Amino acid sequence: VQLQASGGGLVQAGGSLRLSCAASERTNNYGPMAWFRHTPGKERDFVAAMDTWSGRSYYTDSVKGRFTISRDKAKNTVYLEMSSLKPEDTAVYYCSTRNGRIVTSAIDQAGQYTYWGQGTLVTVSS
Repeated sequence: VQLQASGGGLVQAGGSLRLSCAASERTNNYGPMAWFRHTPGKERDFVAAMDTWSGRSYYTDSVKGRFTISRDKAKNTVYLEMSSLKPEDTAVYYCSTRNGRIVTSAIDQAGQYTYWGQGTLVTVSS
């Protein structure tokens, strides 16, 4: 599975962006779709994920109420709608997936994911 992320850019604080991640094919057995982000000197941090088996979405606390993950099954594409952006949201954003279901407790663990997009840079100016 190849993932192609896009939609990053420069935006002022309070603004919005929509990231897209197109998959070359659908994963098997209800693999989750997730977004992580990375800033220099830090680990790759979980942002949001969708359990494609249950349809439930999960978010890290700092983005709850501001970010929304969604999926277009027909297009094999997952989106991350980001609003009320803050300078601390500045990062390279990566989409990821895996084959097979995932336990809820592990959905925020980068090591559980097999396939990664190339990353798209989001810069939020103050």
